[in-house]
Amino acid sequence: MQAWLSDLQQLLAHGDTVVLVTVARVEGSAPREAGTKMIVTRDTARHTIGGGHLEWRAIEIAREVLRDGVRRPRMRRLERMALGPSLGQCCGGAVVLAFERLDVSDLGWVATLAKRLAAGQASVRSVSFGPSADPVLLTEGEPGCATPDCLLWDGAGFDERQGKAPAGNQDGVSPAGLAALLTETIVPREFSVVLFGAGHVGAALVRVLATLPCRVRWVDERDAQFAQHLLPAALHDLTNVEVDANDAPDEAVDEAGPDSYFIVMTHNHARDLALAERILRRGDFAFFGMIGSRTKRRQFEHRLAARGIDPARLARMACPIGIEGIADKSPEVIAIAVAAQLLRTVEANRSGRTAADVPSSATLSFSPSTDHDSDIR
Repeated sequence: MQAWLSDLQQLLAHGDTVVLVTVARVEGSAPREAGTKMIVTRDTARHTIGGGHLEWRAIEIAREVLRDGVRRPRMRRLERMALGPSLGQCCGGAVVLAFERLDVSDLGWVATLAKRLAAGQASVRSVSFGPSADPVLLTEGEPGCATPDCLLWDGAGFDERQGKAPAGNQDGVSPAGLAALLTETIVPREFSVVLFGAGHVGAALVRVLATLPCRVRWVDERDAQFAQHLLPAALHDLTNVEVDANDAPDEAVDEAGPDSYFIVMTHNHARDLALAERILRRGDFAFFGMIGSRTKRRQFEHRLAARGIDPARLARMACPIGIEGIADKSPEVIAIAVAAQLLRTVEANRSGRTAADVPSSATLSFSPSTDHDSDIR
């Protein structure tokens, strides 16, 4: 589930009243894209629409909406903000922000949206910014839709040039009821990662992946390794990580869904080879990366080819793993390099690019950060 939605559901279920701030439109250069969200309560603000004075002003307006909404519970407001000298930001563009006051009565559509995303289904959320304050409309997205979208359809009452409503109305909508309509396609953002190896690099990588929109199955047959690297309290922070102390780690390959992202960094070369063969025989993976040196890659290619693995599939194996150009081999640096490579691949897959469009560490003319076989795995 997307982090903002999880937090929103939790706050509303607790009985809190909040303002959901959405970047409804971007004009020119801006710090965040359309559809980005922030949640503002009376005392806190969660997530970010870009920071700086823009965010400070957005929080200020959101709390005005919270106060004014006592008399108008389903209050909504649009504001256009130029990212120039008036806000002390040099982006040069402008954004239109949508403010929605939400309370426990909105929990229904929030819970429905959360269930759809958890099931891998896209949804379209429509919000009107008129005096009638129509309920949020949630409909199913197009089958196979994987691209988020956010559109603001202007009504007669919103002056997009000045970011103001007609005289006498400060809500950004027309008193006649002709108002803007926000429609956004919200798609599941989480990708599935199966990580083999609970050594120093694996533990460092898990801590990075815990902050990203993914679901991680962390596999190692050595149960003590998990306790060595993670205090019990730390496990509570890894809400998107499933720890799997498994004497038969190969099972995790078979149980993973299609388009999974596999990362192999165990302490045992024989185990790495067995996992590599099993993953490559599947063929339906979105990414397969393995820690190691160029020598290890050549040895594995020779052995896997002898076992009948198609050379085209071998070419998809990222080994050495990690983005290019980083020489430091400490676990934390390797983890960031691998996470960056994962994110780059996720972006390529979602935009419909092929693997050939994403540089592979196997084709680089200089050594990436993880061109090694060491004991830190």
